[in-house]
Amino acid sequence: MSTVLFRGGRVHTPDDPAATALAVTDGIISWIGGEHSITAAGHVDTTVDLDGALVVPGFVDAHVHSTDAGLPLTGIDLTAATGRQHALALLAAAARDQPDGLLWAHGWDDTRWPAAGAEAGPPTGAEIDAVVGDRPAYVARIDLHSAVVSRTLLVSAGIAEGDHADGRVVADVHQRVRATAKGLLGADRRARAQQAFLRHAAAAGIVEVHEAAIGDPAGEADLAALLTTRDRPGAVRVRGYLAALVGDEDEARAVLARTGADALGGDLAVDGSLGSHTAALREPYRDASTSGRRYLTDEQIVAHLEACTRAGIQAGFHAIGDAAVGAVVDGLRRAAERLAGSGPAWRPRLAGLAHRIEHAEMVGRAEFTALGEFGLVASVQPRFDEAWGGPDGMYARRLGAARAGAMNSFADLAAAGVALAFGSDAPVTPVGPWKAMRAAVHPRTDGHGVSPRAALTAHTRGGHRAAGRRSGGQLTAGAPADLVVADSPALVRPAADPTVARWSTDPRSGVPLLPDLAPGARLPRTVATLVDGALAHSDGSLAGLEEAPLRGR
Repeated sequence: MSTVLFRGGRVHTPDDPAATALAVTDGIISWIGGEHSITAAGHVDTTVDLDGALVVPGFVDAHVHSTDAGLPLTGIDLTAATGRQHALALLAAAARDQPDGLLWAHGWDDTRWPAAGAEAGPPTGAEIDAVVGDRPAYVARIDLHSAVVSRTLLVSAGIAEGDHADGRVVADVHQRVRATAKGLLGADRRARAQQAFLRHAAAAGIVEVHEAAIGDPAGEADLAALLTTRDRPGAVRVRGYLAALVGDEDEARAVLARTGADALGGDLAVDGSLGSHTAALREPYRDASTSGRRYLTDEQIVAHLEACTRAGIQAGFHAIGDAAVGAVVDGLRRAAERLAGSGPAWRPRLAGLAHRIEHAEMVGRAEFTALGEFGLVASVQPRFDEAWGGPDGMYARRLGAARAGAMNSFADLAAAGVALAFGSDAPVTPVGPWKAMRAAVHPRTDGHGVSPRAALTAHTRGGHRAAGRRSGGQLTAGAPADLVVADSPALVRPAADPTVARWSTDPRSGVPLLPDLAPGARLPRTVATLVDGALAHSDGSLAGLEEAPLRGR
């Protein structure tokens, strides 16, 4: 046994709001307290001076696509493109730098580009062919629900060119082309992307990610590669959600046994996205003559929920538009009725499995209550609202101000008893827990925000709840040492009731300190991340940390 003592900082713990130190013994938090009681930590092998840093529970990102998020880190990132011609120029430069193989690019967002002129509108397949030649190229929209691709990639996927003369692919055709592109990447390139992303996540203070794997061979291959990292000391944990639709409990168990997945959900899509006009709406889009797409029938939703519940497996669905969210709620009601026919114990089991709804951006009043009643976890992305909300954002252009203004009400979800778990949907928005928390506390619509404490809970304990665990996400004696050391500006004490005051500096409140999440305030910077007591990230600024006898050394 070896013990590492961290002292001289501020520890965010329910055990002691004034704690300044903690000890880690063989991967477990063995003691938390103040400087006056450090002798209670027992024998210490190494002491690390925190130099005033803040220690908080490790963050969980409850929805990511690791391969897709890693590819822009190791290749072509178009999120900074200011228009169509700029995006094409970035693609052309990458084609020169990477002379062989598939070109995989991500991140164009035409809703942020000029409304007219040469920079307006998404690129076309012909324009991509002009800069990449005869090479396969997959150029994904920011939301991952559509792409523009080269002629060569269309042919490789067996898609008739005449049906997609502009190179734009959506819905089922998009998934088919995307799977072909994933195959052309090769296992080594995909693995490098995954590891780059997991390192990036650790540097942001993330100790666990929930991988939303597509339920096709390419998605299964991505997931299988990620799950090989599970037992490596210092590796960010991966919980695998496979978007595989099942019809009975035997099939559900067989899929998990075959793939190693932990649950059947994630991006099991009831609909698409608002940016690609494929989120399923009850009323048409304001800026297009469509009401979006439904990818699952009502019966498929019910059967999947019933099968997973009977098998004791966590289920979930991607649902963004109000018609899709409504379909999930109706499916829950019908599944509960079917299960009730097997005995009164089945309905509590449905609620007890922490089934999930991913995104849940357009929730109706009656549905807030139903989601809480059925024990669902809402896996939500606060930075969606930051990026596309507000009176002038993409949501308002797609839906009109009234419908857009009702979206992403984290406060209403929480008030209805829905457990919240925060994530990024990386690469759709960047990983960054403190920025996500600020976006949830200060959303684009007044009244939709949660308190700073609730935001921290959603990005820590909420992620464990979303994984079906009743514990985890707090710094307490006896818990695994999942923690983040952060260089933080001045701390404040969040008030228990945000309707009274957003912040309180009264020490008598007994509330642990947090950074100020106000817009414009400097947010903390990750100094070190420990996963199960092993060092996952260090910026080198804490003397002795990298030589300390932590787990896995």
